[in-house]
Amino acid sequence: MLKLAVKLFPALSLAPLLLVSAIATAGERITLLANTSPPYADRKLPEQGLALELVKHIYSRTDYSPDIIIESWPRAMEGVRIGVYDALASAWYTEERARDFLFSEPYLDSELIIVTLRSDQQPYSKLAHLEGRRLGVRTDYGYGIDFSTIPNLQLVEENHLIQNLLNLLNGSVDFVIGDRRTMVMQMQEYLGKQAAKFRVVDIRLPGRQRHVAASRDVVGHEKIIAEFNRALAETRRDGSYDAILKKWEDRYQAAID
Repeated sequence: MLKLAVKLFPALSLAPLLLVSAIATAGERITLLANTSPPYADRKLPEQGLALELVKHIYSRTDYSPDIIIESWPRAMEGVRIGVYDALASAWYTEERARDFLFSEPYLDSELIIVTLRSDQQPYSKLAHLEGRRLGVRTDYGYGIDFSTIPNLQLVEENHLIQNLLNLLNGSVDFVIGDRRTMVMQMQEYLGKQAAKFRVVDIRLPGRQRHVAASRDVVGHEKIIAEFNRALAETRRDGSYDAILKKWEDRYQAAID
């Protein structure tokens, strides 16, 4: 019995260390959620899209190893908000969201544009010119614009930008607002020659920026964001950030005029 105990003792004495090691390793994995929003996040794209490639590359410079799940936007928001998952991988900042999420430094700029049909040649130069019209928007998107100040503006919500663009073609809406990169990509992939039917109106919109947003209910959320911010600065300094961005900009060079 004594010999057996002696043989077992080393293994038993290592057990707590192995358990601590397993916990530490598990603690390095975090789960981030994103919604389908090409070219930023999409299961079908290389590295799951531009934004997610950047996020994974930036976190590779930290002790965290992110698992990224692509879900519908409402499910992603709710799952992270209540702390079931750790963070959103690609979110626009709003004051309302900041109550539930701690936002990183912005890691990617987005340009918002409004398009209409080329057959509509009326001059539009300010948001007030949308009065009484129908604007295609994406459900639960934080555009950073108070649409309620535009009299009788009707917002027509869809889950995907391509649905809004098709609505514009069939006359269900008068305008569509969206991210320029997303519009260019979806016009190229789905609309072909019909893309020539759209034009960008001369309404200046505030720029939007993408962030990682960690749930304030997750233990250690401050470190998750702090490490991301530190690594983001590092990738900007060493040129690896710009290399990834250029690769994606070269892929979608077409412009909407």
